[in-house]
Amino acid sequence: MKNRNPWSWIPTLYFAEGLPNVIVTVVSLVMYKQMGLSNAEITFYTSWLNLPWMLKPIWSPFVDIIKTKRWWTVAMQLLIGASLAGVAFTIPTVWWLQSTLFFFFLMAFSSATHDIAADGFYMLGLSEHDQSLFVGIRSTFYRLAMIFGQGVLVMIAGNLQVIFRNNIRFSWSLTFYGVTGLFIALWAWHRYILPEPKVDRPRLGVTTHDILTEFGHTVVTFFHKPYLLTAVCFMLFYRMPEGFLTKITPLFLIDASHNGGLGLSPQEYGLASGTVGVVGLLLGGILGGMAVSKDGLKKWLWPMVCAITLPDCVYILLSYMMTNNILVISSCLFVEQFGYGFGFTAYMLYLIYFSQGDYKTSHYALCTALMTISLMLPGFVSGALQELLGYRMFFVVIMMSCVVTFLVTKFVHIDPEFGRKDDLEIEDE
Repeated sequence: MKNRNPWSWIPTLYFAEGLPNVIVTVVSLVMYKQMGLSNAEITFYTSWLNLPWMLKPIWSPFVDIIKTKRWWTVAMQLLIGASLAGVAFTIPTVWWLQSTLFFFFLMAFSSATHDIAADGFYMLGLSEHDQSLFVGIRSTFYRLAMIFGQGVLVMIAGNLQVIFRNNIRFSWSLTFYGVTGLFIALWAWHRYILPEPKVDRPRLGVTTHDILTEFGHTVVTFFHKPYLLTAVCFMLFYRMPEGFLTKITPLFLIDASHNGGLGLSPQEYGLASGTVGVVGLLLGGILGGMAVSKDGLKKWLWPMVCAITLPDCVYILLSYMMTNNILVISSCLFVEQFGYGFGFTAYMLYLIYFSQGDYKTSHYALCTALMTISLMLPGFVSGALQELLGYRMFFVVIMMSCVVTFLVTKFVHIDPEFGRKDDLEIEDE
């Protein structure tokens, strides 16, 4: 294989993995809100964009047999660049809604496939020692991509709107053309710099029938695992309040005050949510991992359940305060995201815990599909529910729904020793 310093490609690879994800899941919400869609329309349309990530367990075996992981990684980056260009080109057109949704869906499919290929390539392109060494680096640059997308890009679009006298469509179009150029540069760099490990080759002699048979066996063994009912309920309902909130909170922050929102400009939103909030998320996740590694998941489960309800409390407070003080709003969003990051640690570690045993990688993939469903289904109706209740009452109702999170946590089964051992890593079977 070509000898490449991991520092030359891992940071940019995981920046490229995180950026399209945050564009599809967050930036699209802000853009559509500014372009005049109702909350019900925004949440319903954009919730469909989660579908490719939900289908990853079915699609990933086909990635293994068609081409190399390197080929898929590079090809998907080019396709993501093309979909970004498609969004940029069609925003000013009369058919902007249908066309941008099409290209966002193409971006979501390309991004989900890129996740599969890049994570697989990471294990093939590095020694076991380097995999452990760079696991923190890949996570850091994935988070930096979130800050860049949710913070910097939204702020750039807002500044362009000032320069071009509030021409919202033209400003967003220019922003997406800029990201297109960035992604084409990332594609060109990775096409040149990514190593070519000899072990990176398609699985030979595997047919579609073999894949479907293997997938069916994986599903059967998954549904024969102990404590299945309480586990599935936990996976589907632990994050249910978040599933309702996640699509609405960006809209609340930027919606006009006469509609019950805080009326933040794109620049203020990018600063408060895309930078300060993401830093809180990162710190919450780090401290959550440290706490569990010291005392085990079971001991920290209830504090983490309480922490993940903080976002609900924060938005009730903001909806009553109706402040336009960016320092106060940023502080609240830091607390919100810190609580989410700390509380989400319990959820992710439980997925690892439940996936232990034979077929751990495949079972973990099924768990993450259930996680996507837990966010996708509430997202479909969250906008319509918010329009029916108004922002303030919507947040109150979602806070009340947190009782479901507490109920499914009460009945879930966790080994008291889990988290203290070196058993938090999903490996290939």
